[in-house]
Amino acid sequence: MKNTFRSAFLKITTLVTKLLRLLPPELSHNLALNGLKTLDLSGFRLIKDKQTKTINLMGLTFENRLGIAGGLDKNGDYIEALDKLGCSFIELGTVTPRAQKGNKKPRLFRDTINLSLLNRMGFNNKGVDYLVSRVKKAQINCNVAISIGQNFDTPHHKVLDDYIFCLEKTYSVANLITLNISSPNTEGLRCLQSPKELPSFLSSLKEKQFSLSKKFGYKPLLVKISPDEDEENLKAIARTFISTGIDGLIATNTSINHQSKNGHGGISGKLLFRRSTKVLRIMREVLGKKYPIIASGGVTDIKTYKEKINSGADLVQIYTGLIYKGPQLISEILDNKKNN
Repeated sequence: MKNTFRSAFLKITTLVTKLLRLLPPELSHNLALNGLKTLDLSGFRLIKDKQTKTINLMGLTFENRLGIAGGLDKNGDYIEALDKLGCSFIELGTVTPRAQKGNKKPRLFRDTINLSLLNRMGFNNKGVDYLVSRVKKAQINCNVAISIGQNFDTPHHKVLDDYIFCLEKTYSVANLITLNISSPNTEGLRCLQSPKELPSFLSSLKEKQFSLSKKFGYKPLLVKISPDEDEENLKAIARTFISTGIDGLIATNTSINHQSKNGHGGISGKLLFRRSTKVLRIMREVLGKKYPIIASGGVTDIKTYKEKINSGADLVQIYTGLIYKGPQLISEILDNKKNN
């Protein structure tokens, strides 16, 4: 009976996912999440039971290697429903000190042929206090990563203050924290990856992490990087991670190297896969076999999932593939016992 229900659920959600593509992208995104939330409130576990084989990384236990990337649930409004999908971790955010509307609409565009999205959202979120309140109330089994960033109108010389503020706010409720310094949709943000700024920026946040750990225990600090850096810059970034003691890497964010008819913004999905996987391979080679790396960018099926693992990823995130394929993508990956 359980397998019959699950099979029926996957068929229905696959159909609904296709129908939602007839609506504007941002509207269909919100409708899909609210649909999952309704099912969750009805008491359904949407995908499958936990895996028996676990992965230990950064002092945490993961039930499998699959997670949901930041951007899908920016404010923690759907965390309980997403937890039921069976992934081992969910990245919430990116969240900023103050609530902000983000960039003007339209700001999310589909490329259905290439299973890709272009976004220029601009860190639209309800603010860090709201997100923290949601995580505190949530009853979930998966690990929670919280991605933090800066407000769009924060002067560059005060950006570090935004990150420290968010780190202080989120530290007690997160299992791990991501520093998003690579979104292309907040002006000047990627400057933080430069050799002149990155070492002191990360050192200051590591100092705050150490201070907070005395009260709340040690929580890993990761950095999400851009796929658009050249190899020499990537090597310099990797060396900075090692010298400052950053606990892990997410490779990668979206790319601005595209020729989309929809204009500027970051490309995700299938069109990002090769570029982000190349960065993953470079960073794995420089950082060594034991350094924790989470891969993100272009996973749309089992084949691309496996390629991320084979290229050096310890864990893998999905986002755009989930938008196009719905929960069926998670089922495809997690049902294959060789992947977990």
